[in-house]
Amino acid sequence: MQEVYEFLKKSGTYYLATVDQDQPRVRPFGTVAVFENKLYIQTGKVKNVSKQIKANPKIEISSMVEDRWIRVEAVAVEDDRIEARQHMLDAYPSLQNRYKADDGNTQVFYLKDATATIFSFTAEPKVINF
Repeated sequence: MQEVYEFLKKSGTYYLATVDQDQPRVRPFGTVAVFENKLYIQTGKVKNVSKQIKANPKIEISSMVEDRWIRVEAVAVEDDRIEARQHMLDAYPSLQNRYKADDGNTQVFYLKDATATIFSFTAEPKVINF
């Protein structure tokens, strides 16, 4: 899992895919953190992505760093503890002007039953389950 975190952190921006009824939706994300040995992402409850994850928690993440790219398949599980939300906000101080751990909007998810595959044109794919 640590390698997946480092890859996503290094990429800066990754793309999160959800399902909206029968339509795939993809958008850029930038928050990723490790908390209590789980990989977390963050959004706001007022956003469509939050509603889509609630309706269908299966997500995919994709990103690229230099000549390698990653695909992460997972189930997003909401962690509604203030400690988890605060940890993410501490990791991203720039979010603190828009989000607060107790604002009723900040939402964090950890990735469960995750399979990450790192690809390149020069090596065999590397699979990481966590």
